[in-house]
Amino acid sequence: MRSHSTAPAPRTDQPAAPAEEEIPLEALGDLYRDGITACRGAFAVDWVDRVGEDIEAAFREARSRPDGAVGRGPQRWYVEIHPEQLRGFVDLVTHPWVVAVCRAVLGPDYQIVELGFDIPFPGAAMQPWHRDFPMPEDTRRQRRLTSLAFNLTTVDTVEEMGPFEIAPGTQWDDGGDFDHQMFPPRERYPRYAQRAVRKYPQRGDISARSALTIHRGTPNVSTLSRPVLVLGVDAPGAGNADHHDMAVTREYWAGLPEQVRAHLPCPVVDALTPIRQKHTIEGLVMGAE
Repeated sequence: MRSHSTAPAPRTDQPAAPAEEEIPLEALGDLYRDGITACRGAFAVDWVDRVGEDIEAAFREARSRPDGAVGRGPQRWYVEIHPEQLRGFVDLVTHPWVVAVCRAVLGPDYQIVELGFDIPFPGAAMQPWHRDFPMPEDTRRQRRLTSLAFNLTTVDTVEEMGPFEIAPGTQWDDGGDFDHQMFPPRERYPRYAQRAVRKYPQRGDISARSALTIHRGTPNVSTLSRPVLVLGVDAPGAGNADHHDMAVTREYWAGLPEQVRAHLPCPVVDALTPIRQKHTIEGLVMGAE
């Protein structure tokens, strides 16, 4: 696995973004109303292309060993990686918009708990409508979002690639009668289809969403894959870190800015162990669709 003794310096050719202390009111409104928001042109295209190279390398390595990648339906895979496998990790987690959204939604002590990617290849089928995990009690009782998923595409998305589809406003659906509290009954599908919005992000764009918002991947009928980087961030106590195995080496940790270390609660180890993907109920159900 790739290892770096020092963290890469943040790029200076990125478009201007909100300062860390500013409250991103538009993003907050989007997240609480629709369950998703985005920052267009947050990163330079050449930076995104390097992310794509790192994803390709990590996917080849993951597929070369047992449990390196988990299926999320036909021709669709998810892989969790360590920060050292992504040259742009520091750039990503210190981007002013990312930082501002995390602080505003999750509080000043937010925690980075997941780094991975999802790849729908040609032939990927329609996923069932779903959310990524059961609704936390804090969300059900207080309408408080306790986690965010940031997504960054490494390709310019077009319809044939099977774009991400989301049903805005459904992050507040109770889900008590969902299968495993994640998969709504099929009789509910017409409601989601009526609300559905497909997203066509371009290289450089980054989005943030509540993973509770009902969504699905659509069929990839193109000849190209559509890799999407995933960054998972929690409010303190949200508990999603228990489902992930991200770690960093001592050498890499020593080179990280304090701004990053303060939000990275993962183990610091002498040597990285390849991550064995957890075969969650979500993966099993989608694989059977």
